[in-house]
Amino acid sequence: MAEPELELTILMPCLNEALTIADCVTEARQALAQGGIAGEVVVADNGSTDGSQELATRAGARVVPVALKGYGNALRGGIAAARGRYVIMGDADRSYDFSHAPRFVEQLRAGHDLVMGNRFRGGIQPGAMPWKNRHLGNPVLSFLGRLFFHTDIGDFHCGLRGFSVEGYRRMALQTTGMEFASEMVIKSVMLGLRVTEVPTVLRPDGRGRPPHLRPWRDGWRHLRFMLLFSPRWLFWYPGLCLMAAGLIAGGVLLGGPLTLGRVTFDVHTLLFAAAAVLIGFQAASFALLSKFFAIRSGLRRAEAGFERWFRLLTLEVGLIGGGLLILTGLGLSVGAVWSWGGHGFGGLQPSEMLRLVIPGALSLVLGCQLILTSFFLGVLRLDTRRDGA
Repeated sequence: MAEPELELTILMPCLNEALTIADCVTEARQALAQGGIAGEVVVADNGSTDGSQELATRAGARVVPVALKGYGNALRGGIAAARGRYVIMGDADRSYDFSHAPRFVEQLRAGHDLVMGNRFRGGIQPGAMPWKNRHLGNPVLSFLGRLFFHTDIGDFHCGLRGFSVEGYRRMALQTTGMEFASEMVIKSVMLGLRVTEVPTVLRPDGRGRPPHLRPWRDGWRHLRFMLLFSPRWLFWYPGLCLMAAGLIAGGVLLGGPLTLGRVTFDVHTLLFAAAAVLIGFQAASFALLSKFFAIRSGLRRAEAGFERWFRLLTLEVGLIGGGLLILTGLGLSVGAVWSWGGHGFGGLQPSEMLRLVIPGALSLVLGCQLILTSFFLGVLRLDTRRDGA
């Protein structure tokens, strides 16, 4: 006879949690019973050496050994072994209240693909979260997550969360470490899955040792991961700002030195302005290419506005634009040589000549960059699908 279908799997990654694992499993099983939910408790053990596996089994959990080390690997192995349509994951250190499972299930039944816990709405008990995490790390990272990905999630890094197995498959998560939690939220938002939050409580953990989490290291890892998935903030906005600043400063200095108080800006500043334009253009082109690649590979949804104007950026348009910039650069260079010839190819005033040389070199390099970027975009646009037709 086939096993009856389970609605929920409560999943706990575990690495040496002998002091708390039994209490967590018991609390989760009680939540299933009191909520009338057909479910199971799975412990994804990542190589415990303190007897956590036996304690979890004795408390009523199904233990799944996961050989590959890492938080993400442990969760991935546990989810693969889950028998429920929905999965609620949470740490096995008693910091999360598994009796809140029914409120997660309620939202999953309503059609949400990911249900996040929000510790700031539910309550953080004294001693449950270090000051720097509560007032600096989590609020800042959550704010950046909302800013980068246009979502209303208030607690980006809550470890107690529920999701549908079908939604999890669509996320196609790749990371194996602490970034796994961030990737789940980011991809859910980028793929247009239904995401919501429910309040939950954070309690002081019951470990007799320091936690696996390292606030500064892991905070940087989460921030880095969010930036890599947000080319707009990593490349586009900084690139546009650099280009604008360089063009404005360069335009002013082309007419002659600029004196502000006792400081005079001249061709040396003009050279740095040209460098800012080059770096800004490179950053902006990276933003376009990385976003196109993310859409093409299914990492994020296509956007109608982006698709409309991006269709105008063809290889031919890039070749024409790059060619015009190269011609402009050559014209300015020829003008500089002509001016030099007018002085008998002798000594020149650098402040005069560089006002032709720097814009000429900038135009030449920008033209080449635009042509190369256009060719690379053409490569990305090649249809490489294998549909067997």
